[in-house]
Amino acid sequence: MNLKFNLDIVENYHSNTQKARVLTESWVTENLYCPRCGHPNISHFENNRPVADFYCPSCSNEFELKSKKGSIQHKVNDGAYETMIQRITSNQNPDFLFMNYSKEQNCVKDLILIPKHFFVPDIIEKRPPLAPTARRAGWVGCNILIDKIPVQGRIDIVTNGQSKPVMDVVNLVNKSNSLVVSNVSARGWLMDVLNCVNQIPHDVFGLGDIYQFANSLAIKHPQNNNIEAKIRQQLQFLRDKGYIEFLGNGVYRKIQ
Repeated sequence: MNLKFNLDIVENYHSNTQKARVLTESWVTENLYCPRCGHPNISHFENNRPVADFYCPSCSNEFELKSKKGSIQHKVNDGAYETMIQRITSNQNPDFLFMNYSKEQNCVKDLILIPKHFFVPDIIEKRPPLAPTARRAGWVGCNILIDKIPVQGRIDIVTNGQSKPVMDVVNLVNKSNSLVVSNVSARGWLMDVLNCVNQIPHDVFGLGDIYQFANSLAIKHPQNNNIEAKIRQQLQFLRDKGYIEFLGNGVYRKIQ
């Protein structure tokens, strides 16, 4: 995988924003394989498509690219807040590709894939509306909070200028498919409990460790009156999908 940008294609562009868009999108078309099936390339949709930027000609999966010069570890700007929430709740999201590039080195530094089934409303941050003096006065955008997504859903393709083996990426994506939950409320519970499991500092943990998150989960899910039972339900799901192992007597082990 060539991580360098082809600067020849932006010689006639003057806007830095346009240059960045053309360079990053062209790089994806010329260099990136499909992280879902391993097909050697993905194709660009026609411009201004409202949902996705790219698709795989083999498995037909769709992808949207977000790129920035800074870190992609915390949050990334996206479009209209209400549109994003509607996409998530209707299960119409593509997979997202988040790219960090270096303008000085003219190359891709980091690229991660977040599969669509890791998106829940909780990771979408509502931005303040634009000022009355703005051209789009009152428009409300959003940020995608990358660090609220479980690490199992942040799949590295390029890290610190080094690309990962193709089949390692494809295998991680395929494993993550076991966490597909179509109901958005149920998906939110699963993502929340998985994040709690990830925060426990040791691999072997007991119900007492996970119950420490009960209060924060109760605040996020005020409609549920039996938080501990819901936690156990999600642990059973994660056990069945091979993310944790039940050792007996309320004790579990994380499976790396």
